[in-house]
Parts: sequence; structure tokens; C-alpha cells
Amino acid sequence: MNVLAKRSLRAFWTRQPHSRLPLETWYAIASAATWRTPADIKAAFGANVDFVGDNRVIFDIGGNKYRLVVRVAYAYGRVYVKFVGTHAEYDRIDPETV
Repeated sequence: MNVLAKRSLRAFWTRQPHSRLPLETWYAIASAATWRTPADIKAAFGANVDFVGDNRVIFDIGGNKYRLVVRVAYAYGRVYVKFVGTHAEYDRIDPETV
């Protein structure tokens, strides 16, 4: 998958250094993947992923300390980073519209 907005991940791990390794790991897995359906993502991440409307996917990162919300364009092989933050920051957003 072509992951767009890696700079958003970098900006976050600069602020939250403990998130760097788990976010880099997620990025490596996502960039090497070919997701055609939500089931492909579920197979890769299991219980650490949830799905909401508009092809949005929520990942629990770093033992659920952080949350990552992306929008997946399956037909184009693209993943758009929409939000990355702490669990507390995530609680203040609507993942379907962020």
C-alpha cells in the first residue's frame, strides 16, 4: 500500500518518542501490504483494528497507548493517515470525520 502522510507519523513520534518504534512497525507492515478488503487488514492486525464508516480504519498502536486513524482507498492501493494521537486525544475526536 502507498501510505500517504508519513510526515504526520514523524511529527507525532517527535512529540511522543515512545511511539516511534510501534508506528515505524505499522508503517513497514502497511507499506508492504496489498489490502483489497477489510478482511485483509483484520488478518494482519487481528484484534488491534476496528472499522468505521467511509473506509476508515482505527489501529491500536503501542499496546493501545496510541491510536491511528486512516482511510483506505482499496481500489487505488492508498492509505491516508487522518489522525495519530494518544488514546486520550483520540477520545476527543470523531474517527468518521477526522
